Amino acid sequence: MTSVITGDIIDSRKQKSKDWVEDLKKILSPFGETPSQWEVYRGDEFQIEIKNPQEALLSAILIKAHLKAKKLDARMSIGFGDKTHSAEKISESNGTAFIHSGELFETLKKQKVTLAMRTGDYSIDEKINLMLQLALTFMDSWLVQAAEFVAVAIENPTLSQEELGQKLGINQAAVSRRQKRAQFDLVMNLDRYFRAQIKQITAS
Repeated sequence: MTSVITGDIIDSRKQKSKDWVEDLKKILSPFGETPSQWEVYRGDEFQIEIKNPQEALLSAILIKAHLKAKKLDARMSIGFGDKTHSAEKISESNGTAFIHSGELFETLKKQKVTLAMRTGDYSIDEKINLMLQLALTFMDSWLVQAAEFVAVAIENPTLSQEELGQKLGINQAAVSRRQKRAQFDLVMNLDRYFRAQIKQITAS
């Protein structure tokens, strides 16, 4: 089983500067080689394969946090399934993970949601997408400082608040405030629940 994130930058045409394309590429580069594992195409769309499906949700949240820290945002769909064809470009690869991700992505605008997922297991999809919609009520309104905190905290899961503060150039009390404001503990609880559900699917 693999997972595929399909996304686009929200209101990209309203962005005065084109720097965001480079920013997006920098954000995606840790996910592996381009264009085989991730690709930016049609100007503002992107696709990434996350080979460990349990990492998919946190990866999407990390991308969102990095973009929010730059006053941008993205719509993203996460599809789970197999990969039946590996092409040189990820946008030309195929399998149910790609189909689930692509079909769901087409519906996001109409649903007015910025993040959703499809495994093909209706009961799991319904539960997690409802939780995601609730989480998006605060994730969609992260301000720059909260988003920066989330990105650094996800990328450095073993650091204490004090050490995160050193990375962000703020004191521990400020780290604690940002953590609360971002509802970070809730985000991590959601991720834990998601991982347990995906583990069940892959085990069955």
